[in-house]
Amino acid sequence: MRIAVLGTGRVGQTLAARLAELGHAVTVGTRDVATASARSEPDTFGNPPFPEWRTHHPDIDLAGFADAAAGAELVVNATNGAGSIAALEAAGEEHLAGKVLVDVSNPLDFSRGMPPSLLVSNTDSLAEQIQRRFPATRVVKALNTVNANLMVDPRQLAGGDHSVFVSGDDPDAKAQVTELLESFGWSDVVDLGDITTARGTEMYLPLWVRLSATLGTPMFTIKVVR
Repeated sequence: MRIAVLGTGRVGQTLAARLAELGHAVTVGTRDVATASARSEPDTFGNPPFPEWRTHHPDIDLAGFADAAAGAELVVNATNGAGSIAALEAAGEEHLAGKVLVDVSNPLDFSRGMPPSLLVSNTDSLAEQIQRRFPATRVVKALNTVNANLMVDPRQLAGGDHSVFVSGDDPDAKAQVTELLESFGWSDVVDLGDITTARGTEMYLPLWVRLSATLGTPMFTIKVVR
């Protein structure tokens, strides 16, 4: 499958590498190709600059948001939540229409420092905002409750015996995303329901942030015990 991963940060890099490893034709989308290609400093979290990562993944293409989305069959939004809608607008509504968009972003607000709060909650979610802005796109919220490493290989923790969630209005889109998640190694994919249920997984993030600080690691997740 031709997949566009929008976002050159740690999450985008990790997803792109795993998707390529699984045999998909992957293009990473960025706002400015020249700027992304010229970065030489680690990001704010200490991750290596994108050009250094790309030297180890020569099979993955780099393109502007619009070109990446135009050539894709499925799009992954791995951009910063605060800038996700702007990034998707740059990708082009016409390039997203009819396609499945996997939204892994979170609406984190760092304007008041750490720990972050949420830009939207309770009666709305970032996933819903994206769906409203791009009504012809089939938005599925997924993977936003775990860190990048677990997104693509849940078996690193407890042999993969834990849960991940999908939210969306289109059953066929959710089935396609579930199949993709299963290819990553997820065995317990919980369909929460329509896109409004993304409020629940997004509002889990304040707890996730505090657990990460308390445990001293981002390598933890949820298991739904039935």
